[in-house]
Amino acid sequence: MTTQNAKTQGQNPDQVYDMQLNTEMADLIAGLPLDDIKKRALKGRWLDQVEWLGKRSRETRDRYYRLRVIAIVGGILTPILVSVGQIDKWGWMSWVATVVGAVVAAALAIEGFFRYGERWRNYRGSCEVLKSEGWSFFQLSGPYGRYKTHADAYERFAGRVESIIQEDVQAYITEIVAERGQAAPGTGAVPPAAPQQPPAEV
Repeated sequence: MTTQNAKTQGQNPDQVYDMQLNTEMADLIAGLPLDDIKKRALKGRWLDQVEWLGKRSRETRDRYYRLRVIAIVGGILTPILVSVGQIDKWGWMSWVATVVGAVVAAALAIEGFFRYGERWRNYRGSCEVLKSEGWSFFQLSGPYGRYKTHADAYERFAGRVESIIQEDVQAYITEIVAERGQAAPGTGAVPPAAPQQPPAEV
């Protein structure tokens, strides 16, 4: 208990929850009636991806929230500072209002370029899909309900996990990276992203 408290000290509740959940999932994998190669593959591919997506989701969410809070608070303060600056004989408030307005513009520009909000939702959505797929596999339910053992269901699970990961990569490329590209010549518009194809049934 002391060791666990030491590891989680200073971490936010989301990090603690994810750590505990990932530990539980690792224990479930260790107890599955599978050979060592398949267990290592589960940890190295599925569980590692869940952990990575969860971490990236938290990071991009926190950055998005910080930038949005700066923009909201700054947007509220700027007109107040401008109004006060009209009666400020020293003129300091006008300078402060200019600086605050610049900070707001910078926060909005940074969030618009890096698209932390969209990346957060993309990471979190993919993470939850992988978690749900894993729980279905562990319980042999849903798409794995027709299998009697985890060994029989493993091949289908591995294929579905790869399809989810590929879909996540494709979504990132088409929805985020493509929108940073140059506009179509002569139109000033961003070329539309190619539509995603649903993952093939494994």
